[in-house]
Amino acid sequence: MNQTIKIFRNLAVTFSFIVLATVLGVLFQFWDFQPANTVLVYVFFVMLTSRFTKGYCYGLLATVLSFLLFNWFFTEPYYSLKINDPMYIITIIIMTVTATVTSALTSKVKQAATEAQEKEAESNALYQMTNNLTDAESAEKIASIAVRTVCSTLSCTAAFICCDEKGAFQPTFIQQKENGQQIHRELTDPNAFKKRVDNPHTPYEIGSEFFNFPIYGRTQLLAVLCLPREIGENLNKSQTRLLHSMMESVSLALDRFHSLEEQTRSHEETIRERYRGNLLRAISHDLRTPLSGIMGTSEMLMDMTEHDDPRYAMAKDIYEDADWLHGLVENILNLTKFQDGCFALHKQPEAVEEVIGAALLVMEKRAGEREFNVNIPDNLLLVPMDARLIAQVFVNLLDNAVKHTPADAEITICAEEDTAHGLARFSVADRGSGIPEDALPNIFKMFYTAGRKESSTQKGVGLGLSICQSIVEAHGGTITAQNRAGGGAEFVFTLPMEADTNEQT
Repeated sequence: MNQTIKIFRNLAVTFSFIVLATVLGVLFQFWDFQPANTVLVYVFFVMLTSRFTKGYCYGLLATVLSFLLFNWFFTEPYYSLKINDPMYIITIIIMTVTATVTSALTSKVKQAATEAQEKEAESNALYQMTNNLTDAESAEKIASIAVRTVCSTLSCTAAFICCDEKGAFQPTFIQQKENGQQIHRELTDPNAFKKRVDNPHTPYEIGSEFFNFPIYGRTQLLAVLCLPREIGENLNKSQTRLLHSMMESVSLALDRFHSLEEQTRSHEETIRERYRGNLLRAISHDLRTPLSGIMGTSEMLMDMTEHDDPRYAMAKDIYEDADWLHGLVENILNLTKFQDGCFALHKQPEAVEEVIGAALLVMEKRAGEREFNVNIPDNLLLVPMDARLIAQVFVNLLDNAVKHTPADAEITICAEEDTAHGLARFSVADRGSGIPEDALPNIFKMFYTAGRKESSTQKGVGLGLSICQSIVEAHGGTITAQNRAGGGAEFVFTLPMEADTNEQT
């Protein structure tokens, strides 16, 4: 309907100017002016037609009408399209060519001026939008600025739907009404909406109410700009170009906002970890001395008491609990040293059987008469490692296996050389209760414990495996956990066979 009105308006302007030119030509004829003056009048009004109409066709129409009316009213024979005087033929041809060229030039200049104004308006809108987005402190503020700018540029009631840092749509979105007020509307079924719009290969998605334009960042969908359907269906090239430029500015602003949020979270997490490490270190240092005293005193009481005396069992329980706490404190101290990067790693070739033997000596004090199966190569296997730390890895893995394995079930330690990959592979396997499937991805996280009941009252706090991972990775190796067929768990870690003598961690 608007296009039809524009056509009729342009036609009315064209006919009005040509009629006015004809009236002036009649007056010039009445005043005995030369026909050349009438030609100039027609050319002038053809220029005016091109100036006040939009498009080349109306100027050409004015040129044709001028030619016909000049021939009809002002050349002999009058009121006829015939031409008797050859001079008039030349005059009409010159008039037609002049009017056509003038109309085309006028239309071209007008079109260039219009395009320049549109580009200036686009530049101003983008400049203002970019300035406002620079000062935005939240995703909601960015959405508000984007909606306000798009609505003022396209004269519509646009909406904006934001995603969170994980790419999920927020339950409400912002829309600006015709009076300039911005309201919050509820997004029905965000998951279904995301499936419809999250397609990088299509520039927009047509919904029942909006044309939905997805806005992507570096890695994921950030937001969706929603235009009313009647606006989205009639966007011209200039408006489409401007809209995409605005969407790029919004994308950069949202990416910057999410990056700042991530940096803030990382900084806060670093501070929390530092405070937690300091607290653990302080507690561990304060506990280590009295625990050593408790262990020494209880051991003296055991030596001074007969085995069948009830006080011997009490002293033994005190010693075992204190020893467990002492091992926990040592684990905490080691972990804090690894986190602070101040744990020195000294690698040199060590015999595998000696390292495993040192770990078994420690376990003999903790596990009593518990037997372990050891499978190592017959030939001497030398592996570059920090023997004290790798022995700690074996101790933690064996201690973990003892806790979750019945007394009559086997616990096996294996060591072998993988010459094809230049690695030494070690494993600690048991026939215990295994690892819950939901715990496997998190088993090496600090303070993580599987959600199962422990047979021992000395339940772990989730540090032993985390320390194992830190030590193995510091050596340049890897450690994994898996369940065994037939029941039980198996921990496998590898160490590289080539040592860097200058390596310090």
